[in-house]
Amino acid sequence: MTAESLDGRTCGEAVTGRFATAPLGRSDVRLVWSGDVAGQNWGINPERGGMTIYRAMADRRPDLFLHCGDTVYADAPLTETVALPGGRVWRNIVTPEKSKVAETLDEYRGQFAYNLLDDNLKRFTANVPAQVQWDDHEVVNNWYPGEILNDRPEYTEKRVDVLAARAFQAFHEWHPIDRRQAVDGRVYRNFRHGSRAEVFVLDMRTYKDANTADQTAPGRILGDRQARWLVDALDRSTATWKIVQADLPIGLTVPDGKGIEGVANGLPGAPGGRETELAWVLREIARRRVRNVVWLTADVHYTAAHHYSPDRASFTDFDPFWEFVSGPLNAGAFGPNTLDPTFGPEAVFVHAPPAANTSPADGFQHFGEVNIDGRSGTLTVDLRDATGASLWSKTLQPQR
Repeated sequence: MTAESLDGRTCGEAVTGRFATAPLGRSDVRLVWSGDVAGQNWGINPERGGMTIYRAMADRRPDLFLHCGDTVYADAPLTETVALPGGRVWRNIVTPEKSKVAETLDEYRGQFAYNLLDDNLKRFTANVPAQVQWDDHEVVNNWYPGEILNDRPEYTEKRVDVLAARAFQAFHEWHPIDRRQAVDGRVYRNFRHGSRAEVFVLDMRTYKDANTADQTAPGRILGDRQARWLVDALDRSTATWKIVQADLPIGLTVPDGKGIEGVANGLPGAPGGRETELAWVLREIARRRVRNVVWLTADVHYTAAHHYSPDRASFTDFDPFWEFVSGPLNAGAFGPNTLDPTFGPEAVFVHAPPAANTSPADGFQHFGEVNIDGRSGTLTVDLRDATGASLWSKTLQPQR
């Protein structure tokens, strides 16, 4: 494709990409997912070949990429160098927009422009279609509607709602989402990919309650309208596998100071806080006998396989299900987080670093891969490292 000026006198550099329409019928499906790009001062390092994990994902030749949020780190400025253990040095490409926290619309736009300076990412996006959702770092760490950043002196604009509006515009400019497809005209939506797979993209950021809210009272993470849409859409789906693309894990405790950033409140016993809304969703899925629901997510900067079962849970009115966690793509590695027992999760597999904020130079970058066999309907998950090597694999049989 070549961009041309309106007067026809100037042409841009020609670029090449490819795309394919969604398959019909019982076709094989391969998708990859992950999240977390250019966080914790780990940006594009040309000496290491840039964000090489995108090359590894491209080598898998996926039909689709599910980006589970933290597509940029608008709140994490980069420095030119970072000291590594053993006297090594990490060297970042730095742009003006990445030298401070983003506050203006142009600064938020600059976060997305920065990532596309990486040749690996650029080639990947030219060849693999993506379904993208946002999380917190597109705006500011752990944000929620109505928050005031009184404890962040680096921000001159303290109103998160103002920052979120600017970030939202930049996000949609760089990751176009058909507003007719998005239920609220914003982020959450669903789409089919053949008869074997339907994906349900969530927005667990726009409608959440405050991180400081009472964790023993009913809470909100999806909002009533989105929660009802999710249950109804899952119920209507005729796809073999219903894949929920979530930007936050269900059973991992993610603290925010004295508050709670994620779904799990860290308390044993009956659901409280945002867990109450997820409990309703899980109960309705079971009541309506919706089968073959799998959750994919990122956010916590390590990879894991979680199996949820009422046999281990405080809240028991749901069917067993799997949640698979991946990431980061190019950011500091952390974890593992503590599991909350409310929904009976078991960490069947975990690959996490020995120290917090382990750099991409030392591994522990991850993406996940899902393969659905068009003929048999089986779904196989591989949790992969930055080279594409499979660390763990699981094949699930479809239930009738």
